[in-house]
Amino acid sequence: SLSLSLSLSLSLSLPSPITCLTRGADLLEDLQVVLCPPGCAQWRMSVFGTGPYASISNVCGAAIHSGAVGVSGGPLQVSRVLGRRSYRSSYSNGVQSQALSLWTSSLSLTSTHHTLLHTCQVELAVVVDSSRNLGQRRFGLQKNFLSKLVTVLKVGPSGPHVGLVQTGDTPRTEVYLSNSTKQLMLAIKELPYLGGDTNTGKAMQHAAEGFFLAEWGARRGHPRVMLVLLDGWPSDDLEQAAGLARDSGINVFLLSVAKPTPEELPQVHDLDYAKKAVCKDNGFFSLSVPSWFSTTKHVRSLSQKICSPDALQCSRTCLNSVNIGFLIDGSSSVGEVNFRLVLDFLTAIAQSFDISDVGSRIGAVQYTYEQRIEFGLSDFLSKEEVVAGLSKIRYMNGGTATGQAINYVTNNLFKPSVPGRNFLIIVTDGQSYDDIGGPAQNAQKHGITVLAVGTAWAPMEDLKAMASQPHDRHTYFSREFSGLKAFSQEVVRAICQDFGSNN
Repeated sequence: SLSLSLSLSLSLSLPSPITCLTRGADLLEDLQVVLCPPGCAQWRMSVFGTGPYASISNVCGAAIHSGAVGVSGGPLQVSRVLGRRSYRSSYSNGVQSQALSLWTSSLSLTSTHHTLLHTCQVELAVVVDSSRNLGQRRFGLQKNFLSKLVTVLKVGPSGPHVGLVQTGDTPRTEVYLSNSTKQLMLAIKELPYLGGDTNTGKAMQHAAEGFFLAEWGARRGHPRVMLVLLDGWPSDDLEQAAGLARDSGINVFLLSVAKPTPEELPQVHDLDYAKKAVCKDNGFFSLSVPSWFSTTKHVRSLSQKICSPDALQCSRTCLNSVNIGFLIDGSSSVGEVNFRLVLDFLTAIAQSFDISDVGSRIGAVQYTYEQRIEFGLSDFLSKEEVVAGLSKIRYMNGGTATGQAINYVTNNLFKPSVPGRNFLIIVTDGQSYDDIGGPAQNAQKHGITVLAVGTAWAPMEDLKAMASQPHDRHTYFSREFSGLKAFSQEVVRAICQDFGSNN
């Protein structure tokens, strides 16, 4: 109803006030909107990590550090997600975060200017239970829940796109990804009840294999989510289909209604079906409720989870969740022909990444004694544009001041407002005329992982002085410019190894 959708929309935007010293672990919900007071920067706050942050961190301190709020405070969305190893220290927006080797849970912080009601851009497949277990009456209640979910998600061309797949003896796609709330509401209203077995695994595999395709409207680079609705328990195995979904970068949520009773448990094919079905068995991706009547009160929290990109762990990979800066030596010792070989090498690296406004981003800076931004991280939002941009870079010709260039990139290319891990690939052919160790350490202090690639006369000790630890994984050398391209996949693997060890 209109009154219900209005109340749900309002509840999404009402923040809960907290203090400057409130920790993430103090919050009662795994996902909520909070309000930071002004003046928190004057307090001595504890912040651990560089997005995500350990949940022991003061929320408002982490929010200022990340740029989600300013020193004047304000609302933000806080998601509590799985813990991790190796929280990195960095300095940002006047706040120094600390390193932490391990913590049980993490915080993902999002400015409310980038929350659900404005920029939710997921591709969502809803697997609808149409089995004989359900019956016509409960099938109707399930359709009511779907209508409310679509209303709250605000489906639209620049928002989430939603489609429907039904279970049964044979899975059936009812609606491919749609950007029209009106079309979806009509499709839900006319959704036929099929009956048959609860072949949830078959329906999940059907959706994972043939639903998120460009020919059916899937947008490149957008998070993919599968919401599985299940009454009772599945009649087939979910593990294989869930594995396929995870391998395909699909985040599976499970909403199960009316869990089997102790008397019914012997009929259940796999007692751990819920744990095996979801993206991660951490409590974030699964929800169990006693009846379809009680699903309504979970529409808001479920919508927020679906629209929290930092928490969608199965869609984040090293190829679609990083920011990469190319720092290119344009000094006179390189020469025009060799400069083109450097660009070929960087092009080979760029072609390995999924580049989009919600995926990986690449920027490039050329330097001599001066620095020139060739294109920023937000200038080109497709692989084709980045490759074309690299091909158009004009050779500068001049001296070599690599240290100044590193400082320039740290201050001008990488922005706190752009989410994702930051990597800097430096390509140089000789010794710098200025200090490089200090600027490189400063870049790493700001959360930038540095990979140093040298050729010709570049001293190995200089490359190691610039590169992040461990040096052997972040330092590369080729005597000839023509040999650079052979390192491209090694560099990509190093980025993926760094990404995997911190996620």
